[in-house]
Amino acid sequence: MTYVVTDNCIKCKFTDCVEVCPVDCFREGPNFLVIDPDECIDCTLCVPECPVNAIYAEDDVPDSQQQFIAINAELAKNWPTITEKKPAPPEAEQWENVPDKIKYLER
Repeated sequence: MTYVVTDNCIKCKFTDCVEVCPVDCFREGPNFLVIDPDECIDCTLCVPECPVNAIYAEDDVPDSQQQFIAINAELAKNWPTITEKKPAPPEAEQWENVPDKIKYLER
């Protein structure tokens, strides 16, 4: 099983989670993070670090967020690894808990 970053990360992109990852499985895009399913070791350390609750175990991804399992796998192949915390985007807090942000995902 792997962990999956879902919709609430889009445009928030807090990077607290990347610092605790022991295998550097996070990948960074323009306004979203993903987890590489081939690298994730199911350690759970990232889940409590996400301030917007955007990370789920693959088996626990809500029905409305299921497409993010494939999105994480796809984008992880092309995006660079991120291992250090960076400042969140200036408008991150405004985007917290905004529903249906998939249309804003920059690939």
